Amino acid sequence: MAEPLNQVFFPSSLQELFSAWSRFPDAQPFAGGVGLIQGQGNKILELPKNILSMDKLEELHRITRTERYLEIGAMVPLNKILALGKIVPEAMKLCLQNIAGPQMRNVITIGGNICYPGRRLNLAVPLVALDAHYELRNSQNIRWISAARFSSLPGKPAINQAELLTRIRIPLDQWNYTIFRKFRRGKSGNPGEVMLFLIKNQKNVLTDIRVIFGAETILRDKNSETLLIGKQLPLGKKDALDFVEHWRTYLFALESPVYSPESEGAHPALDDLTKAELLNFIESNILTISE
Repeated sequence: MAEPLNQVFFPSSLQELFSAWSRFPDAQPFAGGVGLIQGQGNKILELPKNILSMDKLEELHRITRTERYLEIGAMVPLNKILALGKIVPEAMKLCLQNIAGPQMRNVITIGGNICYPGRRLNLAVPLVALDAHYELRNSQNIRWISAARFSSLPGKPAINQAELLTRIRIPLDQWNYTIFRKFRRGKSGNPGEVMLFLIKNQKNVLTDIRVIFGAETILRDKNSETLLIGKQLPLGKKDALDFVEHWRTYLFALESPVYSPESEGAHPALDDLTKAELLNFIESNILTISE
């Protein structure tokens, strides 16, 4: 008996999608398709037996804005987000501009980047830094989860079986200082490592600071940040160098896997080159706002 052909479903509503998913639990959601064809060089692509195309789900293509938030449907392509202009937070814009090329950004969706199978991609870093939240749905429930919680396990998004990322909510806070840096190294196709440095100040008082590093895991030392909040700008040089030393201590502790209640997982150890690059990045930027 011949093997059944691949099936592609084109639901026009989430209700239809979850109905098909319940009948075919092995079906894979399909957004831009980059994750499915990545690394396939043959003329005939190998596709999952059952595919759930989300192209006709109008709800997932919407972009809305309130005074406090920018909300983006999971099926919105990266270039369409960039086309929004100044409303897009600088940290997110700089990251989007460094993802693939312009043509691929017309295909890659924000939801596909966040939920990319097998590894964490760079967009997770600014979304964690900006306190974004994700709307996740299954056939029965809707829940919201922070970007930090979603990306807490190395290389594995915190999404359940038969659950779909549908919307991304990004606070529209004003950050006074944003520095983004990306390193590409290792295997071809490796998304690289991202470093992000954010500062918010009011009347020469530092009200918030965030330093985020992302590769296979997301690193952030909140204890170091707390030391500087409320300090006058420009910072005293001692305060700036103490901040660097706290980060050095934090990174040194990562020589062995570190478990935390927030992450419910282990941070992989970092090599010495990565640690040195991260510390140099932190030191050079913290000193620019010090005396």
